[in-house]
Amino acid sequence: MQCNRRSALRSAAVALATASLGLPAFAQAYPARPIRLLVGYTAGGAVDQVARAVAQAMSAGLGQPIVIENKPGAGTNIAVKTLIDAPADGYTLMLTANALAANPALFQPAPFDPEKDVAPVAQVGRVPVVIAANPSTPYANVQALVQAAKARPDSIGYATPGNGSTPHMAMEFFTRAAGINLLHVPYRGGSQALTDAIGGQVPLVVVNALEALPQAKAGKLKVLAVLSPNRATIFPDVPTTAESGFPGFEASVWYGLIAPAATPRPIVARLHDEVQKALRSNEVRERLASAGGEVLPGTTEQFAALVRSERQRYAKLVREANIKPD
Repeated sequence: MQCNRRSALRSAAVALATASLGLPAFAQAYPARPIRLLVGYTAGGAVDQVARAVAQAMSAGLGQPIVIENKPGAGTNIAVKTLIDAPADGYTLMLTANALAANPALFQPAPFDPEKDVAPVAQVGRVPVVIAANPSTPYANVQALVQAAKARPDSIGYATPGNGSTPHMAMEFFTRAAGINLLHVPYRGGSQALTDAIGGQVPLVVVNALEALPQAKAGKLKVLAVLSPNRATIFPDVPTTAESGFPGFEASVWYGLIAPAATPRPIVARLHDEVQKALRSNEVRERLASAGGEVLPGTTEQFAALVRSERQRYAKLVREANIKPD
């Protein structure tokens, strides 16, 4: 009896030791094959460029290639659904942006719950949204635009990449802060919105800084303001909305890495650490800077808090402005 008891205790001890060693061993074995990184936008856009820079930097530390898979459509919902349906093993990830927080309010029924269906890994960075005008317009700055809009409510149009897009939401936040009413002209993508603003079909266009840069350099657009806390590196002479008389207001396109909700914590921690290393690399910093943005290192909890707060902010705006997706 005593012998059997000692044998049972030894077996229990071995099992406990094996269990305690299993988790670190599992984490150390990851990754054993290439990783898929989903992007909910077409190749060549701002999000795609950021994803490729981060993926390349992370691949070195992980010892495995990270393969970009562009899955545009339904305001990034197709890519998010692909992520949610994938095995939670760390081999399918997604570089997401503001749509992750906005879409549960924009689309009904809600296509997903970002707090239950995905695991936040790390924020990557942000790029400001800009307000730009056709050079022939009389708006030399944001103050002139606001004065004109107050004199003629709902008569000045602004183009965006579409209903519910981040630039559209950013401009809705701004018009409320400024106490003005503008006429929203949605397009199916930023390129057509820019084309019509340059052609004079619509006086204003609201897009991310990277999309506006080539046209501003060519003198085809004049950038009135960046909707971010700090001036953009690619538009150093353009004031922020705070400098233009609207302190406390900001709207940026932010980027972050997410995984399926049940992804093991050791894998999430490993991925988070590799993102932080990537954000310290010159290549990633320069890529974000070339888009007018900045890297934003931080904890997984900070990124989760950002998604929660942005979800609440967008839900309130969608409800009050009655915004419908394209």
